[in-house]
Amino acid sequence: MIQLFLVMWVALQTASPEAAKHLRAGADADKHGNAQAAIAEFRQATELDPTLAVAFISLGQAYMENHDYASALAPLKHAVELSPDSIPAHQLLGYALLVEGYAAEAIPHLERAKEKAALGIAQLQTGQLDHAVTNLRSALASRPNDPDLLYYLGRASGLLSKQSMDTLLTAFPDSARAHQAMGENYFVLRRMPDAEKEYLAALKQRPETPGLHLDLGLVYAGSSQWGKAEQEFRAETKLQPGNAEAAFRLGNALLQEGKPSEARAELQRSNRLQPRMPETLYALGKAESLNNDPASAEKSWQELLSIEKDGPLAAQAHFGLASLYRKQGNAASADREMREFQRLQTAASSSDDPTQPSDK
Repeated sequence: MIQLFLVMWVALQTASPEAAKHLRAGADADKHGNAQAAIAEFRQATELDPTLAVAFISLGQAYMENHDYASALAPLKHAVELSPDSIPAHQLLGYALLVEGYAAEAIPHLERAKEKAALGIAQLQTGQLDHAVTNLRSALASRPNDPDLLYYLGRASGLLSKQSMDTLLTAFPDSARAHQAMGENYFVLRRMPDAEKEYLAALKQRPETPGLHLDLGLVYAGSSQWGKAEQEFRAETKLQPGNAEAAFRLGNALLQEGKPSEARAELQRSNRLQPRMPETLYALGKAESLNNDPASAEKSWQELLSIEKDGPLAAQAHFGLASLYRKQGNAASADREMREFQRLQTAASSSDDPTQPSDK
């Protein structure tokens, strides 16, 4: 902490010679990783000059570096009493309190120090979820690849979402949004009849609500009721003609029903609305192949493979290309694509087999 070093430098100019001597010795021991010696030297400095805030801050920090957060609390609290405006003292005390489980007590110190990451964690632990999400998101913007921040932000967001849903279901249990929320929960649990019932109840109240027909269509698609799924996806595309997912879902349902011409039109529209989505490109290639347009099918599947090299969609694209080339009498290309398909299938089987070695 640069500010603590500056405070230390100023303190050395004003401290008694004996206290300054122990401060320097403690700093040197700390620099060389000798925590116990640093603690002993800083403690001597506090005893020689009980009004020297930086000595108490340094002692608290030395305890923390030795993972003895409980012992750090007393000197850091005294440092704050001696120097109420000291940011390093508030910062270290806030961290020590948080580690020791005193999240509520840590918050004012972390606020003073503007330590948004630790502050967000403390707010999460005290149930201040909206503030926690705000501060953790701000901290994550500065440290976007921090796994701890990602974890805490995800947890805070999830709890905040649950809190909102609980309030919705308690305060407005018969509202369209409550039925929609219950439908979503049942869908995740794969309880399709219950999900269907809730979505239908929501649609009865608010049939023009964007997303509801799409959600209900996914329920029907999940149980292969493609006629009903088509009806709901079509209703969603009328409500939201600019929704690429709705167009894709409608196209895929039509494809499953054996209507490749209609499917192709919707899948092309989806691809225009949101280009280069692998799922759309695979389904579009399949629809084009069924429409006896091998050139377009080849183009769609090759574009998919330029985006996604591995995985089930890539495997299916290779399989489709192999079939397409074989019909054209291009045996060499067909064999090449089939080898790629088999390679990806083997890789997928190995990754699913717990007896196989892992790269992890």
